Amino acid sequence: MDFYSRLVYARKGLLGRLAYLLLKMLGSEIPRSVKIGTGFVLVHGGFGVVIHPNTIVGNHVKIYPGVTIGRADIHLPIEQSKFESIEIGDEVILSPGSKVLCKEGVLRVGRGTVLGANAVLLESTGEGEIWAGLPAKKMGTREGWRAVS
Repeated sequence: MDFYSRLVYARKGLLGRLAYLLLKMLGSEIPRSVKIGTGFVLVHGGFGVVIHPNTIVGNHVKIYPGVTIGRADIHLPIEQSKFESIEIGDEVILSPGSKVLCKEGVLRVGRGTVLGANAVLLESTGEGEIWAGLPAKKMGTREGWRAVS
């Protein structure tokens, strides 16, 4: 496990606040309330990564630099927002600069989904899908992809 991943997991421990602040100083905003499964990787240190506090991240997820996971309705006060949360499934890959933005309810990124570089995902996905573009659209499925048990 690399240094950045160790910091991500340390956010929950005894020195959790210190680990959170160190990650933030290194350029990644991952609040302590974000639930993260095993095998999480902040590729290249995840500089510029911002994750909303109401996010659940599955197992074996890779997040590249510049990824944002959050609300699509930031123009509204939080009290008026219909946003609930974002769920990132197991084995998802969020490519550099990609955004996962939810306007209302729960947005789910399906297990094994790949979100292309600089794509802006505004809707839930199925399993093993490839999404790209602005706004992101389904481009295909991952050939030969098999979920890790």
